Amino acid sequence: MITQANWYFDFISPYAYLQYKRFHLLPKTLNIAMSPVLFAGLLNHWDHKGPAEIPEKRFQTYRHAEWLGKKLGIPLTTPTRHPFNPIRPLRLAIALGADEKTVTTIFDFIWGQGKDCQDDKEFALLVNGLGIENAEELISAPEVKSRLRDNTDKAIAEGVYGVPTFVAGGHLFWGQDNTDMFIEYLQKPEIMDTPNIQRLRDLPTGASR
Repeated sequence: MITQANWYFDFISPYAYLQYKRFHLLPKTLNIAMSPVLFAGLLNHWDHKGPAEIPEKRFQTYRHAEWLGKKLGIPLTTPTRHPFNPIRPLRLAIALGADEKTVTTIFDFIWGQGKDCQDDKEFALLVNGLGIENAEELISAPEVKSRLRDNTDKAIAEGVYGVPTFVAGGHLFWGQDNTDMFIEYLQKPEIMDTPNIQRLRDLPTGASR
């Protein structure tokens, strides 16, 4: 059984929020390293557009996230503007150790309540809720900025191209919709070693654009 995994996430993603809210389904023996990353940094590296940068995909992504939240019984309210700049909440999470209380509070503020963390007054409410008095000093610390860059670089080095992504045993599980497969893999790692799965890595390309 796999007992260690990295979880790469950005608060900008509704699917990261929805997956996080399903962590109770994961084995209790799993040790999860929480790694906040800058989704935009991943997109830049892989030369890829985010869903919010394609007009029709933007609307359908919001619509699906709202529907999925209701289907899963998870409260979800899309923030008043999206995409937003997630730098401050990402750095805040890192400065506070990206522990369960901090990550939960930030996710609930943004996606549970639909608050605008890019607005100074609303960000102040988030900070107060965490009991922090020197937030600007914390998130401006060079080591915090460096950690966010390092997390993003490490994610890229592991092949991560989107959020949320679990990395365990050398395998990537991208997206909330991979949660069930990830859980099965943790219990039965051999499912990734079947001949049919192995052939997919080097599957020939039939056409390109």
